[in-house]
Amino acid sequence: MVWTIITWIVLGALAGWIASLITGMNSRINGFTNVVVGIIGAVIGGLILQLFGVSIQSGFNMPSLLTAILGAIILLSLARAFRHDTV
Repeated sequence: MVWTIITWIVLGALAGWIASLITGMNSRINGFTNVVVGIIGAVIGGLILQLFGVSIQSGFNMPSLLTAILGAIILLSLARAFRHDTV
């Protein structure tokens, strides 16, 4: 159970950080936010891939990481679209 939580945190941090680099928002968000964005992104990415009938193995592997990155990019893009400040 503890290793599962640690895996989610590490995968979330990595996915959130990569997604923030891709979207250009890395300078705006901190490490904790990267973890949260990555974990929520994993859920979003998994739901989107399920809609298309794609099945991803759970655990710490490349498909899971790519799924989390995809979802995190979508989440950060939506956040950017709804932000009204230009800084």
